Amino acid sequence: MLAQLLKKEFVLSMHPVVPLFMLLSAMVLIPNYPYTVIFFYTTLGVFFTCMIGRENGDISYSVGLPITKKDVVRGRMAFVIIIELIQVLLVAGFSILRNAIESAPNQAGLEANLTLLGAGLVLFGIFNLVFFTQYYKAINKVGRSFVIATTVYWLVALVFEGSTFAIPYVRDVLDTPDPQHLLPKCVVLALGAVVFLLCNSLAYKKGCRSFEEQDLSI
Repeated sequence: MLAQLLKKEFVLSMHPVVPLFMLLSAMVLIPNYPYTVIFFYTTLGVFFTCMIGRENGDISYSVGLPITKKDVVRGRMAFVIIIELIQVLLVAGFSILRNAIESAPNQAGLEANLTLLGAGLVLFGIFNLVFFTQYYKAINKVGRSFVIATTVYWLVALVFEGSTFAIPYVRDVLDTPDPQHLLPKCVVLALGAVVFLLCNSLAYKKGCRSFEEQDLSI
């Protein structure tokens, strides 16, 4: 069932800019750039996908299929999680390339390292939790859901970027080129994965509950 739902998401629902936004993972090659901005583009792709779905009647089509409302939520969230994880992997690959060709530190915030990947997972998890909790309360108010989720995203991103200047441990240990201080960075990456998992699990549960209660005939 999930395979069919994902096929529908990738073939029929996905906005065409999503793959282009994912390729912006190469922006880690830009010197002195706030790299948490990169993950924002995929959240923007999620917004465009939901927005074009509203205009094309995607939800009406989906609930007309022989599936439950929970299946609709499961398919959309699985699609989003997959593209987010693909971007994290792409950022990881381009980060390895950056560290191979560029030795100068990033003066604008987080380095292209494992800490950045952990931060990206946290940002994606928090965005999904806020966005889908709001979105499945009122699927026609996509913009409102995105504004709320984006506001939280940028607040957390500012904390991550600002910590590289304000907190000595982050500056001297976590915000260093790989493979320096690899163990604490791996801990940050693992914690990011846990936050990502917990946030998405909670977002799915809340989204299902809200979507089940929503009267789509209105």
